Amino acid sequence: MVTLDGKPVSADDLLPLALSNVGHFTSMRVDTDGSVRGLALHMERLVRDCGTVWNADLNTDHVREYVRQALEGQSRPCVVRVTVHDPKVEVGHPADADEPHILVSVRGAGALPPVPLRAKSVVFERDLPEVKHCGLFGALHARAKAQRAAFDDALFVGRDGLVSEGPTWNAAFIDRKGAVVWPQAPVLPGVTMALLQQRCEHRVAPLTLEQAKGMAAGFATNTAIGVRPLAAVDDTELAADHPVLRRLQETYLSIPGESL
Repeated sequence: MVTLDGKPVSADDLLPLALSNVGHFTSMRVDTDGSVRGLALHMERLVRDCGTVWNADLNTDHVREYVRQALEGQSRPCVVRVTVHDPKVEVGHPADADEPHILVSVRGAGALPPVPLRAKSVVFERDLPEVKHCGLFGALHARAKAQRAAFDDALFVGRDGLVSEGPTWNAAFIDRKGAVVWPQAPVLPGVTMALLQQRCEHRVAPLTLEQAKGMAAGFATNTAIGVRPLAAVDDTELAADHPVLRRLQETYLSIPGESL
């Protein structure tokens, strides 16, 4: 099910997005009861990014209405992606596009928590990392490189040598004393990251790749995976069953969802 402003989408509606790749989005996990953890934060992201990308306001009441429509008859849990784009956008004159529309798509959601992943470090920095935008080529190319090297995903390291994030997830680590450490680097301000930071003691600090590998454990976070342990970074094994990881997973699952 894909809709644009609550109506079935056409190929013509999608063509400008496919050709320009200009837009921004958020993805929300809808639980079996129809609620969404961090719903208000997802709406805040859409409004903030709409101002950055389109220099326009966004009516979140319309967003919620279109999401509710898209969920009718859908199995749950599921992941809803809300993409904001303007079908008028042109590569030659992107500034002329200032009337964004709301594209909603739904896909199935996996069980929480998912199995641990092995990440390969890749030197990469996302464009405009504070925005959850549709420019995914570089990130997905890095993921593909990691997978071709027999890893599950990529872990980004900036040109400054500091660890930042994954292609579609935030990263964090647990030091030898059991403290949660989030990398201080240009990263997407993730909703799941924010929910955990509100509820768990942590610190934010610059982390080189070697410092990250020296941690006791690590994990990835986003709305679809919750708290997913890192089994390894490159050839360095990490404790995927660390007790702090289990507490973080329990904390995340205990967060009440918000009604659409």
